[in-house]
Amino acid sequence: MKIAVPKERRPYERRVAITPDMVKKYKALGYDVAVETGAGSEASYPDEYYAAAGASIVGDTAVLLRDADIVLKVQRPMTEAEGRNETGLLKHGALLIGMLNPYGARQDLQTYARNDVTSMSMELMPRITRAQAMDVLSSQSNLAGYKSVLDAAEQFGRAFPMMMTAAGTVPPARVFVMGAGVAGLQAIATARRLGAIVSATDVRPVAREQVESLGATFVMVDSDETKQAETAGGYAKEMSDDYKRRQAELIAETIKKQDIVICTALIPGRAAPQLVSEAMLKSMKPGSIVVDLAVEQGGNCALSEAGKIVEAHHVKIIGHRNMASRIAVDASALYARNLLNFVTLITAKTGGTLAVDWNDEIVKAVTLTHQGAVVHPQFAPLS
Repeated sequence: MKIAVPKERRPYERRVAITPDMVKKYKALGYDVAVETGAGSEASYPDEYYAAAGASIVGDTAVLLRDADIVLKVQRPMTEAEGRNETGLLKHGALLIGMLNPYGARQDLQTYARNDVTSMSMELMPRITRAQAMDVLSSQSNLAGYKSVLDAAEQFGRAFPMMMTAAGTVPPARVFVMGAGVAGLQAIATARRLGAIVSATDVRPVAREQVESLGATFVMVDSDETKQAETAGGYAKEMSDDYKRRQAELIAETIKKQDIVICTALIPGRAAPQLVSEAMLKSMKPGSIVVDLAVEQGGNCALSEAGKIVEAHHVKIIGHRNMASRIAVDASALYARNLLNFVTLITAKTGGTLAVDWNDEIVKAVTLTHQGAVVHPQFAPLS
């Protein structure tokens, strides 16, 4: 069976779904691997590295995909409406695996079903122990949290650590992280390594121990509501209006003392909650920095703009798109390993062929379309 890896063509996307090391792993599983010319160039993986690992290098996307049994992608294929019909190039019966954005691109699911493409979306990977090695959201968010602090440090006009010199003492920067998921925890750890005084907030009480274990102070509204603030899948739930009001009051008092705010709060399938209001921005010290990792889902910070660094009320608001892609070499390596672990799960023990257990909870959680129909219960048309 043939695995094909096309070049990613969406704006701001520098990652690739396979690395040369992973080519060798797929070959060991019994698959043939074909990679489109230039697929890894933006992530510093030249074509010759793939060829040396045993992959075929194909210069034409249509030729690459026309006989591909499995197609590995970072982001969903482009459609005819977007100017390049990659979706239409997939052969009937192909298996498409990637971060397919089913919440934001539901219309694509009907296209996959019509074309008899079995599609599996890696963002829907369940938060269970057996699936940890396949959890793309965790691997990519980890790097995004790290890069967010580096981006803040680049724009910040002061140093992070305390420095005692003959000319005087430089006080440490104060960093406030909003959302203590994977990205938030990595942001805390990175800011601490740079010498900042760090505090963090989250609606989930379980986050307190994680935050404090990294040496940061936990800031949270105590409420009975927080006991049910986490979904069975490990994600934060949207809170009541009363809780949001009380939390906003606490954040308003906290944020005016900070130099840097890292916003990481996301709710799957929903617009990102706004946590930093314009009034809060006005209260911050001149030269402060806000990094909004949720900017592509509406943003946690008022006035943030996707793809821009905005300056408002003497505060810089960083809204870079696709933060993980800004550290493309490592992001690609981790993502490619996530994919390999998943493909291994659905590969026959004899190798080289698929053996999908459609009753496996991991497979059921990520499968969007199969045998000409939308099968995921969350996205299937209402009957």
